[in-house]
Amino acid sequence: MINRRNFLTTVALGTASAAFLSACGQSSSPAQTGSASNPVTINYTWWGNDDRAERTRKAIALFESKNPDIKVNGNFTDFAGYWQKRATEAAGGGLPDVMQWDLSYLRDYGQRNQLLDLGTVKINTDAFEKSLLPSGQIRGKTYGIPTSTNAFAVYYDPAKLKTMGIAEPDGTWNYKEYNAFLTEVGQKGNGAIFGGTDYTSVWWMFNIWLRQNNIKAFTDEGKLGFSKDDLKKWWNTTAQLRGTPALVGEDKTTQLLPKSPFGSNVTATEVTWDNFMAAYLGDSGAKELKLVPVPSDDPENLGLFLKPSMLMVASAKTKYKDAAARFIDFMVNDPEVGQIFKTSRGVPASKTQRDGTTFEGTDKLVVDYEKSIEKYLKDAPEPPIVGFGTLEASFKRVSSELNYGKLTVDGAADAWFKEAEDLIKQNA
Repeated sequence: MINRRNFLTTVALGTASAAFLSACGQSSSPAQTGSASNPVTINYTWWGNDDRAERTRKAIALFESKNPDIKVNGNFTDFAGYWQKRATEAAGGGLPDVMQWDLSYLRDYGQRNQLLDLGTVKINTDAFEKSLLPSGQIRGKTYGIPTSTNAFAVYYDPAKLKTMGIAEPDGTWNYKEYNAFLTEVGQKGNGAIFGGTDYTSVWWMFNIWLRQNNIKAFTDEGKLGFSKDDLKKWWNTTAQLRGTPALVGEDKTTQLLPKSPFGSNVTATEVTWDNFMAAYLGDSGAKELKLVPVPSDDPENLGLFLKPSMLMVASAKTKYKDAAARFIDFMVNDPEVGQIFKTSRGVPASKTQRDGTTFEGTDKLVVDYEKSIEKYLKDAPEPPIVGFGTLEASFKRVSSELNYGKLTVDGAADAWFKEAEDLIKQNA
């Protein structure tokens, strides 16, 4: 069991392996250092919307005020465009010095020696839980430091449930009970409100189901750890709900883009990451949304974990390793940075940053949810296999075809497995 709040006790007792990720005997070369009158400039890039951009620029300004020998040139784009740019830069050998990163792409770039081994620079990781740090490690080397965490949850709108005369869930449900809940919502929604979206179309919910059944998503050799029959069983979980008011149709979901059905007030529930709270409230205009754990057929194993909602990485070719490390350390540990971002990046992964942040309203809901599931949390997964971003996208696409009725469950499983196995062979 993970205990977020007591982790520093072990550090104080001296059981933490090291105070810093540091290189033995490393020293800064003149090219890596700057001064207040002649600062070095590092490039930093991230994905997100205008709100994240505003918060990030405030954090950069704060860093520069405390580190006058370093200037940070920041820029951002949307999630899809972000990875297209990184692929182009990597091909040309010109990745930015420091980057916001997603777990799905860490192995792709780390194994190809395009990211800096952060074990060769000074970044304080004392205030991070040991169970979380492996998510940024590949073959014993640290390529990413988590900025924050998120966990999977079932969102629901209490006002909608009250209007329909449906009792609020407490999150102690199995899949049969959750499906019955979705069915009841759909029946009482009178065609205006559906139960939810098809949660079996979400890769990370499938990953949680695998963990609930003690099945690994991927082997240590980079192969699939589950069988085609496992995937068929998963996609059959909602087979009786497809085409009913329990699940919003794929055509309706597409029409509502870029908003989600939940954010558009078309569904009463949604299964996704807990740090989407602010976005859902903004899109839906709801006064209140609540979070409860995902369903599981084993009440003692919910398959939940804290996933890095994002990580900080550096280019292996940066000329300014020390400056990049100081900026990463600042962004993940400084309490004032925590005050700037709150839970917009997820719950701060560093206890130092978390304890220095005041959480109220929406932010407190997310923090309280993660605290409520502490006893169920298992170790975070290691970085997925090379090409995982493509596999995750194809999982969603094949699921959509299943929901449109273009594929049967057997056909969908065959189609996805072929794509997955071909991709794994290409990257072997």
